[in-house]
Amino acid sequence: MSSITITVAVLAGVIVWILVVRRLTARSWESGNEEGDVGEIRVAPARLGLWVFLAIVTSLFGLFLSAYSMRSHHGDWSQVTLPDVLWVNTALLVLGSVSMQFAHHAAGRGQQQRLKLGLVAGGLFTIAFLAGQLIAWEELRDAGYFVQGDPATAFFYLLTAVHGLHLLGGLWVWGRTMTRLMRGAELADLRLSVELCTVYWHYLLLVWIVLFGALTYL
Repeated sequence: MSSITITVAVLAGVIVWILVVRRLTARSWESGNEEGDVGEIRVAPARLGLWVFLAIVTSLFGLFLSAYSMRSHHGDWSQVTLPDVLWVNTALLVLGSVSMQFAHHAAGRGQQQRLKLGLVAGGLFTIAFLAGQLIAWEELRDAGYFVQGDPATAFFYLLTAVHGLHLLGGLWVWGRTMTRLMRGAELADLRLSVELCTVYWHYLLLVWIVLFGALTYL
């Protein structure tokens, strides 16, 4: 896989992400209801901030993948045998993303119990994914793959760690949203938070798929 292929994959991911964001943000409760504002879509500062943040994160991972691709063409590169648990982890992250989408739909329809179910499931699947990543690290260490061992192993730890840190940041926002929900916050006040969490989860799932593909086939 060349750096050009990786760049194309990242750009394709950005396009998919933009389409997801546009789909999620085109909601009736964001339309202006006051006279003279009919049909106007108002962009909340938090939503705009997320878009900017994800653009920066996309650039960051794009640089990491480009460096990974260029370094892999050196003669001392040795491919890492990835643990099978990574496939299970991928499925867990898919389920987490699906659960967040379920919560997003429930919030839009005013279904509090379904919203709570989706958020809890999304968080638990994501925590399970992170635990699975730690298990993958343990298996690699047991197999003799250490951070300082070779460039391929170092890149694996770096890419998975950075991705995991971004998920931990998402779980912090998820935790705040869950706390507000448990304290009886109105669904109308939670819709934006749930929407942004959903976009973030979809995005990090896409990033992980690209990373996993690069780590597996490059």
